[in-house]
Formats: sequence, structure tokens, C-alpha cells
Amino acid sequence: MENNSEEIVVSVENQHPGASLIDKEHLTPGQIVEQLDKYIIGQKDAKKSVAIALRNRLRRQSVSDELRDEIMPNNIIMIGPTGVGKTEIARRLAKLARAPFVKVEASKFTEVGYVGRDVESMIRDLAEQAVAMVRTEKSEEVKEKAVLLVEERLLDILLPPVASRSGEDLEEPSEDEPMRISGPGTEKDGDDQGVEREINRKSRQKMLERLRSGRMEDRQIEIEISSDNQGGMMQIFGPMGQMEELGGIMQDLMSGMPKKRKKRRLTIAEARKLLEQEEVQKLIDMDAVVKEALRKVEESGIVFIDEIDKIAAPSTGAGGKGPDVSREGVQRDLLPIVEGSNVATKYGMVRTDHVLFIASGAFHVARPSDLIPELQGRFPIRVELKSLTEDDFYMILTQPKNALIKQYRALIRTEGVELEFTDEAIKEIARIAAKVNESVENIGARRLHTILTNLLEELMFGIPETITEERIVIDADQVREKLGQVAADRDLSQYIL
Repeated sequence: MENNSEEIVVSVENQHPGASLIDKEHLTPGQIVEQLDKYIIGQKDAKKSVAIALRNRLRRQSVSDELRDEIMPNNIIMIGPTGVGKTEIARRLAKLARAPFVKVEASKFTEVGYVGRDVESMIRDLAEQAVAMVRTEKSEEVKEKAVLLVEERLLDILLPPVASRSGEDLEEPSEDEPMRISGPGTEKDGDDQGVEREINRKSRQKMLERLRSGRMEDRQIEIEISSDNQGGMMQIFGPMGQMEELGGIMQDLMSGMPKKRKKRRLTIAEARKLLEQEEVQKLIDMDAVVKEALRKVEESGIVFIDEIDKIAAPSTGAGGKGPDVSREGVQRDLLPIVEGSNVATKYGMVRTDHVLFIASGAFHVARPSDLIPELQGRFPIRVELKSLTEDDFYMILTQPKNALIKQYRALIRTEGVELEFTDEAIKEIARIAAKVNESVENIGARRLHTILTNLLEELMFGIPETITEERIVIDADQVREKLGQVAADRDLSQYIL
């Protein structure tokens, strides 16, 4: 067996250099950065690091079985002030990879016995996300079949099939059924039933056409559906992860009990949605969903740990006193999860060896070197994100697909009003944002939210009652008039901007 495995490894390694083992449909590191550039301005180093980490996942899948388990993910620490794009980079990366993603704040976790969440709960949350993701994918696959089944159920309500003399539905006799001996009048009864069944079949066909054309959507019908939450939500609070899961386990036990059915009177449009959900649930194989979800978590899961600097005890000051003891406790609880361990979830055991962990923090007081050495070693890639400049703010307002200017224009367009900003006005907004961040507190791109909210407050309030223009243009003079005094007064800026 050893010789065979060696031959396989050699055959893979000796392939033609130009033959890629990764499908072309997957994004290259350069293409990943291009996709991130559509939503996040600047921060090229951070984008490059996460793009390499994501591509390495695909590369690992194509490595021989012997080495695959040995290749560990390169976890990343992103260092930079708030509002520069750390969280957005991780979130967009997970969307590109179509991978389970969960964001947690390190400050929520404390060592066992202290008020807070168990560190392992982040993996349980990741498993929940994966199950929901796979269930949605499977739902799309069976949706067409569910639609046909729902049509049959609606037809049975609107125009039930013809019943036989015994009260049962008429069906063709199977080959296994014994031949019935005809008696006097039986043949005539059979002919009548055949005609009646044919009329019923044609009527159902016409009714089906009317259903599909949408002409009957407002008609009310009475349907019987399963009653959800018959036992209500059960929550059991406690400091341990096992207590957290107990409520879910009890819910699962109760879901195995026979569900109560209740009758509701709805329009066909409303009934169609409820019945479709029921049919989709029946068609989905939940065992296969869970199996696929756990595989996704273990092979492509991403955990984003924000505010990791809050659990790093600063090298100066109190040292190991007070809350610093708890901080180090969180780090030691976090270590085995990042290092690779088995975590019990209600769906089964999850191995965290190949889960990608991306941590971030401002590190104003503490430094990455203040983390315990074992945890530092589990985050070998460190990227420093730069503070945003005035030019960056201008680009953030105009270039991304979800730029703030575009968002406000879309909101006001719903009222029939076209909102426009001159180029000089946008530059003035960027200048004020940069100035306030320097003088008060640097909160990065989030400053643009506060500035635009203050700038457009009267406009958003006055539409459509007092402001009736169909086109409104915001110029630089209006920006200076509205925000100039607030931006200049440092004390006032602390409260307003």
C-alpha cells in the first residue's frame, strides 16, 4: 500500500507545470482583490493577505491525501484603527468563498465561571450558519418539485378527485389485485364512474391552468397546516456551553413529537407560500444537509474575531491585576479552538484544525506582542491597515458599489426626488470628515455616516411635506454652511460629529 501511495504522489507532482488542479471557475488571488476593491477602498496589503489565504484553501483541496491534513491555514491578525475596513474585508471574503462565516467579539468571552459566553460557542454559531446555508441551497434545488406538489394540493382543495362508491379515490387496479367478478349492474356503474372521472380530470386540468395564470390568487380557501412552535421557545441560561445547548436539544426532542395540525382560511397566494415551505421541508434530506454543513465548517469555515486587543493585557500598568487575569483566561480558552480541537455541537463533533481565523484589533493600548506567545504563534500573518486620508474618504463616497452617496440618492429617489452632489461638495464632505477624525476621535469611514446624517437631516425630514422640488443639488457652500461651524468647534464636534 505504501508503494501505491508514493506512486500517486509522484504522479501528481510530475504533472505538466501548466496543468492546474484547481477549476477555472474559482477566483485567483488577483481576481479576489478586484472583487474586494468594489466595496473597500485601499488596504492593498490586507486584501492581498486574505486573497492568498482563500486561494490556499483551494490549493489544499488538490494536494495529495497524505499532506492535506498537514497543511494548516495561515490565520491573520489585522491591526488598524476602527472604521478602516477590517470587518468588511472578512465579511466580503466569506461571501466570495460562499463559506460559513461568523463574527464574534473577543470581549464577550471570559474564562469559565465568569459572566460571559463560552469560547466554543463561536464554533456552534458557525455550524448553525453552515446548516442554514446548505438548507437554503437544497431548498433551491427542490423548489420546482415543491411547486408542482403544492399545485396538486391546491387542486385537491378546490376540486377534489372523484370518489368511488366505497368512498375511496378511484385508481387503476394494480396487477397484484385479484380480478373482481362482475355482477348485475356492475359494468354500468363502472362506465358511469369512468365518465365521471374523465370529466373530473378535464375540470382539474382547466383549474390548473387558471391557477398557473394567476387569476385565482385572491380567492380564499381553507387549508390544514402544521402548527409551529407548539411548545414555545425554550431558553435555558447558564455560563457553560452545555447549558446553552440544552434549550436546542429540548427543542429537537419536541420536534420529533407528532405536530398538531390547524385549519386556516387564506387566499391562494398566501396558502401557496405556506404549503411550499411545508413541501420543501419534506423534500429536503436533513441528514445530508447536516453532513454537508459540517464538511463546509471544517474545510472552509471562517471565524472573524474582532477586538482581540481587548483581551491582550498591556505590558505597562497593572500587569496581572484586576481584569488582566480574565483577559489571559480568555486567551487560554481561545488557544485550543484556534490550535485545532473537537467541539461538540448539536449537529455532531466539529474539528477546528482547518477553520480560518481572522482576528482584528486597534491595538491602541496593547500590542500584538502582549498576547500570550502560544496564541501569537497561531496568527502568523500580521497586516497593518492604514488610517484613511481625505482622498480615501472621497473615493469611499463615490467609487464602491454600496457608496453612501448612492445609498442616500436611492433612499430619496423613492419619494420621487433626484438628489445630486457636486464634485466640490463631495470633496468638502471628505475634507471635514478627515479634519474631525484628526481633532476629535478617529473612527474611520464611520465618520461619513454622522456627517451625511447631519448634512441631510432637514432634507430627509422635509420630504415630501415641506420640500416638493423634484431635483435637489447639494453644493460645497451648503456643506460649509451646515457643517463648517460644528467641524471648527472641537467641543461641539465631540457631541454632534
